[in-house]
Amino acid sequence: MSRVGRLPIPVPPEVTVTLDGQRCAVRGPRGELSHDVHPEIRVTVEEGQVVVTRPSDAPSIRALHGLTRALIANMVQGVSQGFRKSLEIIGTGYRAELRGSNLFLTVGYSHPVEMTPLPGAAFEVETPTRLHITGIDKQVVGQQAALVRKVRSPEPYRGKGIRYQGERIRIKAGKASR
Repeated sequence: MSRVGRLPIPVPPEVTVTLDGQRCAVRGPRGELSHDVHPEIRVTVEEGQVVVTRPSDAPSIRALHGLTRALIANMVQGVSQGFRKSLEIIGTGYRAELRGSNLFLTVGYSHPVEMTPLPGAAFEVETPTRLHITGIDKQVVGQQAALVRKVRSPEPYRGKGIRYQGERIRIKAGKASR
């Protein structure tokens, strides 16, 4: 049996999980999320825990088992604690600015790049070179962080650009290294 899929998901007291047929809805202090579970996968709520089971050991069902458990666990964590991705901006004159809910990035282009947040995501600018993306849906937060990073990916010679906090960029040697 799947190591990930067989683990029960603990539900905090402030979170409620409701099942309506194949739809799993999770409501908490930060909001509400829902997910349509595959018809082959069974989800039950018992004694403050969510248990995900599968009917057979077919490879496709085994894959869905762990995936469904992970998605429901992410929904429970999202509505109770939320998710956050941190980005760093490296480069002379590179900076981020928040105007309303929109993010303006000055990263070496002839104009500032304006980004509007995806529904379910929000920007926070800690310093002009450090920003955070927060939200309750892990997929939306990760997608928004990837879109911000894509504006100016780190380049391999000097490392300038937008990177995830803690990301290591391998710096290549230039022409003068011969």
